[in-house]
Amino acid sequence: MKNNLYLTLSLNKYLYGINTVYVEEVFNLPELTTISEVPHGIIGFVNLRGKILPVIDLNLKLGYLSPDYRLTDSIVVLKCEDFQLGMIVNQIHEIRELSFEKISTDLNYPRELLVDQQANINMIAGIVNFPDDIFILNEPKQWLEDSEIKQVLSLSNYLQKENYDNYNVDETQTHDSESLLLQKSIFYPNATLEARKVLKQRADHLRLPTKNQDFQSFKTLAVITLNDHLFGIDLEMVREFVEIHQVTPIPCCPAHIIGNMNLRGEILTVVDLRGLLLNLPPQGIVFGSKAIVIEVEGIVAGVIVGEIYDVMFSLNLQKVMAIPKTINTINEQYCQGATLYNEKTMHILDIPKIFLQGGLIVDEVI
Repeated sequence: MKNNLYLTLSLNKYLYGINTVYVEEVFNLPELTTISEVPHGIIGFVNLRGKILPVIDLNLKLGYLSPDYRLTDSIVVLKCEDFQLGMIVNQIHEIRELSFEKISTDLNYPRELLVDQQANINMIAGIVNFPDDIFILNEPKQWLEDSEIKQVLSLSNYLQKENYDNYNVDETQTHDSESLLLQKSIFYPNATLEARKVLKQRADHLRLPTKNQDFQSFKTLAVITLNDHLFGIDLEMVREFVEIHQVTPIPCCPAHIIGNMNLRGEILTVVDLRGLLLNLPPQGIVFGSKAIVIEVEGIVAGVIVGEIYDVMFSLNLQKVMAIPKTINTINEQYCQGATLYNEKTMHILDIPKIFLQGGLIVDEVI
């Protein structure tokens, strides 16, 4: 039985999955520039480090109205063969491992998804009940006709030759920067002035060429919660995200060791870090509890989490700050610092220290 990893995401009110083999990166929604006479569903273009990236809204492609865009939306950059495409989504969820056998092609579409049956056939490969309905997306090149792909590539090449950037309006024509911003965001007509400033800042950063960016100063994190506190975990140490269905208690173990679970034939020990990080008693396992499988220097364990907020958060290490002194509920010795995530303080966990020096090892076995 062959398994693949799928990035799950929310679009409108439905849950979709895309094979991670197509996923290159994820970033927050920036300013997009629209062009007339584009294929249906393409909402604009963004300059991504000097390369023009077309962006698609699957709501439009599937035949129903697109909801209002928000600053919390993201763009997932996909690549299929030589074709690169951005996909706007409302929320990124966890990565799930699914077998082909679980993907049913007998689709029971909601009424809203029956607007354009041909688009459904081109875009949706099947459905998985796990336990929510997840619509599995086809490879991105199937979303557009060959003629539409050629048109998109032609427009991208034209913009590339014209030395396009997202803000090619001559700003010397006006001294009123706010008036200039109000002329933009055509794809996001309901954006406030403050929102448009944020969109512009994001786009300004994205179009910086690679040579001007120090990628060693960035780290990708998974963002999780424990008792309403936000924590970031280095994604390089995260093996996968799982739901906990059954745990067998282990006799004579410390309270933070919840027990063992069978993960596709592998016995995985499940631990609760609340006592270590928050000085709180461990909580019991309930149906639907989630865990992150972490591997550090050969040690593998499932770490119980509350919610998984983000699976590909790009952290600028230059923005890591000392833990605020006003926060005294966090055990600082197991944190590498703090940063802001959606205007809230997030603590960055020192996973190697937690696993190797936090007392999680019992008789050399977790």
